[in-house]
Amino acid sequence: MRFHRRGFLQLAAGAAALPGTLRLARAQAYPGRPVHLICAYAAGGPNDITARLIAQWLSERLGQQFVVDNRTGAGGNIGTEAVVRAPADGYTLLLTSSSNAVNDTLYPNLSFNFSRDIAPIASIVRVPNVMVVNPSVPAKSVPEFIAYAKANPGKINMATAGNGSTTQVSGELFKLLAGVNLVAVAYRGGGPALIDLLAGQVQVMFEPTLSVVEYIKSGRLRALAVTSAERSEALPDLPTIGEFVPGYEASQWYGLGAPKGTPSDIIAKLNGEVNAALADPKMKARFADLGGIPTPMTPMEFAKFIAEETDKWGKVVKAGNLKAE
Repeated sequence: MRFHRRGFLQLAAGAAALPGTLRLARAQAYPGRPVHLICAYAAGGPNDITARLIAQWLSERLGQQFVVDNRTGAGGNIGTEAVVRAPADGYTLLLTSSSNAVNDTLYPNLSFNFSRDIAPIASIVRVPNVMVVNPSVPAKSVPEFIAYAKANPGKINMATAGNGSTTQVSGELFKLLAGVNLVAVAYRGGGPALIDLLAGQVQVMFEPTLSVVEYIKSGRLRALAVTSAERSEALPDLPTIGEFVPGYEASQWYGLGAPKGTPSDIIAKLNGEVNAALADPKMKARFADLGGIPTPMTPMEFAKFIAEETDKWGKVVKAGNLKAE
């Protein structure tokens, strides 16, 4: 009887340990084939560049190809939905971005819920916009611009890359917190908007650093501040908008997500590899070239961050009565 009892206890202990052993084995074996990283935006833009940088790192570290798949359309929703509908096995990932947080409110009839249906893996980087004005605008600082805008309500045109774009919501948040009346002019992309800003057809824009840094250095545009909470290494002499407008912060951000239900051990493995990339000096330098600030987080921290961003931009979309194009 004693032998059988001991044997039973050993079997029970082994069975209890089995799930943990299987998870460890699965994590060690992953990935066993190429992984598709879906980028919901066109090749060549900041989303795509970020996706390719992290895909190259993961490919080299994990011994399988992480292939970037650009699936564009509907403000990023087509690519996002493709990941939502994919098997939750770690072989289809999403390059998440701040647009996902905006779209949650901007598109009220989506067939999925980003916060519910995408499992957060890792935060990658934040990229601030720059508040730039045409040199014809007399303001040389954020306080001067606010005073100028209040003296000319409804007469200053604010260019955006389209309804719901980060350039628009950055500007809408500024309008809301600074109490100014700017006329939003939506373009089909940042390129056409920037052309009209340079020509003086519009007066102000909240544009990604990478797109305007050369125009700032040449004097064709005047930079007033960056939109992030901290100053940018790319433009270290520029203040932040938040130094003059309390509570203001608006950065484009990028991360990694997977379909809901993806095994936690696979998520943990990918999180560790992404965070290792963000600590690597060469990768940090690559992101700095884009004006980016690495933002390592745990999956739980990233989930909390996404929830906060979704709530924040939802309020801005509603306050500005923004509609999807």
